[in-house]
Amino acid sequence: MRPEKTIVITQSNYLPWRGYFDLICSADEVILLDSVQYTRRDWRNRNRIKTSTGLAWLTVSVEAKGRYEQAIDETHIADPAWCDTHIRSIELAYRRAAGFEAISPWLFATMRSTARESLLAQVNEVLLREICKALAIEVPIMRCTDVLPREDLRRLEPTERLLALAKARGATCYLSGPSAKAYLDVDRFAAQGITVAWMDYGGYADYPQLWGPFEPAVSIVDLLLNVGDAAPRYLARQQV
Repeated sequence: MRPEKTIVITQSNYLPWRGYFDLICSADEVILLDSVQYTRRDWRNRNRIKTSTGLAWLTVSVEAKGRYEQAIDETHIADPAWCDTHIRSIELAYRRAAGFEAISPWLFATMRSTARESLLAQVNEVLLREICKALAIEVPIMRCTDVLPREDLRRLEPTERLLALAKARGATCYLSGPSAKAYLDVDRFAAQGITVAWMDYGGYADYPQLWGPFEPAVSIVDLLLNVGDAAPRYLARQQV
């Protein structure tokens, strides 16, 4: 019998919310699927923070006009000043937060370390790996193109692609976000001896947060800067 192994296959996002990191925590291994088509107005290059005047977007400007077929890992950053702009916005929004003094030097240094990267996927991957370290997450993360050739991945349809990656890594369980229920062919996974499980994003505890009523759907920087070293405790979902 194969040893149990849960795999997550996900596209890289920019400074994603805590549920994304909980998804990583729930896996034995994570594959970043960035060889697929870049989607505009999505989470690949933007996320939200909470400010004194409400929610605000942090958006990494990318070269996307007329490039409808480009992959996430082929998407170039259009404005190299994005990093300084985002740091200023975060500083203004969170300088009164309880964890700001402890977390902001590391966070801003990490963001600046990616400022010269030309590709969006490179920025996302560095930030994801470093934030995982800060959250004490030790799950291995790899790129899809390190598992299978890009040409093979690009010609497969969505379920075939995910199944091929899962099989290549010896998975016994594929853990997916709930939005994939609209297209994923679960029976094809079952036929290969791989169980499909669905991530449940309910049950997260509120944490001390600046600026009015609690808002859960914000970037992980909100959690880090508001609670500092206590952030890993807020990744766990409460049992009902």
